[in-house]
Amino acid sequence: MKDEFVRFGLSKWRRTTGYLQLLGGLGIITGIFFSTILLVLSTAGLAILMLLGFITRLRIRDSFLASSPAFIFMLVNLFLAIYFFKN
Repeated sequence: MKDEFVRFGLSKWRRTTGYLQLLGGLGIITGIFFSTILLVLSTAGLAILMLLGFITRLRIRDSFLASSPAFIFMLVNLFLAIYFFKN
């Protein structure tokens, strides 16, 4: 992953990205049991993070196929955020 972040030109943001991903995952797990608001915020935050990852990969001219996992995870998290926001 270090090499990928260097390739993206974002090596100084590698730890921050990892912490945000961990916080998002913990927020989802905690939100399932305790707070719908936390669940919505966590899934929305991860959707934004994945959108930024997708844009970054397109910006460095990766193929759509190589960029598609970030896009798919963004859609899944966006769906969950909207679903839990409505309930």
